Amino acid sequence: MRALTPIGNLMTKLVGDFQYSDLEEKICTPDQLHPKPDTSALVFGKYFTDHMLEVSWDSKRGWANPVISPMHNLQLHPGAKVLHYAIELFEGMKAYRGEDGCLRLFRPDRNMARMLSTAERSSLPTFNADEMIKCIKRLVQIDKEWVPYSTTSSLYIRPTFIATDPSLGVASPNEALLYVLMCPVGPYFTSGFKPISLMADPQYVRSWPGGCGAMKMGANYAPTIYIQKQSELLGHQQVLWLYGEDHQLTEVGTMNIFLFMLNKNGERELVTPPLDGLILPGVTRLSLLELAREWKEFQVVERTITMAEVIQAHEEKRLLEIFGAGTACVVCPVSSISYQSREYNIPRTEPSLSQRFLKTMSDIHYGRLQHPWAVDIQ
Repeated sequence: MRALTPIGNLMTKLVGDFQYSDLEEKICTPDQLHPKPDTSALVFGKYFTDHMLEVSWDSKRGWANPVISPMHNLQLHPGAKVLHYAIELFEGMKAYRGEDGCLRLFRPDRNMARMLSTAERSSLPTFNADEMIKCIKRLVQIDKEWVPYSTTSSLYIRPTFIATDPSLGVASPNEALLYVLMCPVGPYFTSGFKPISLMADPQYVRSWPGGCGAMKMGANYAPTIYIQKQSELLGHQQVLWLYGEDHQLTEVGTMNIFLFMLNKNGERELVTPPLDGLILPGVTRLSLLELAREWKEFQVVERTITMAEVIQAHEEKRLLEIFGAGTACVVCPVSSISYQSREYNIPRTEPSLSQRFLKTMSDIHYGRLQHPWAVDIQ
């Protein structure tokens, strides 16, 4: 039996999850290091750090060892499934440099849970979330000087998962690559914390029941870019995505949407659409809901809300504010909605709930408020 143990361990390694303990590191030589941009010049997704993380997989051997190496281009066969059938997914998360100098991730377990859910829906293999988080932490440690020394900037982390096998058959992939890129970013909106205007046109639909709107896969985003451009041509910053004959609110741009309002009984409510398959289960969305429930100052409701209800609340002066929420911007207030040839100006109290959420989240991100959601890296 003892003679069989090493073979048994080997087989487990070949077909099982990858382990942080097997991580291989290939660190940049001094001449491979890139100059770091000034914090004031940061543009979302333009500058990348010196290193990346990669883990390859195939159906016969399972996961290979994770590798951290200098940033480099990928080599893909022209027939790789990702290029033809969009078998691809990604996550968006951040590392922050706290005022105390400590580096922190924000709720990485939630990102990994969502990534695994999307992987399953995409017929890609799953992996051990805890081991992946350890690998990401190590990647941030190696490129820690890329984390901005700023409380308005952060290091954006993009875990990505693609099908790489060279086959044009429409079938589950036999080869895949899990990798992580990182880039320093400033505020998502260069204008700062300013309200944005929305175009709400029911002829355009982002997701539908039974579809993949609740998954963070690239195929959900490509079809929205054209509509986003149309909204910009009309003078708006983002699209308010509607669904159904009753024009249900789903998302705003790439953010979850929140309404703060008085219900018909005069009670304050924070309302956001439910996780019914039409919207992405945002980590920021979850965090705002949990904060609001901890505060116990107003009702917190997850339910369907239609444009007719928004308009009625607006006319009856029960609408207090509307805002979007997501990893990139954290919180973004809405100034107006263009809907069926009419412009609805959205009120906003001072100080607003959106400002309070932003401050609380920022305090957690940058270590001003100790919180279990902030996961120390060093």
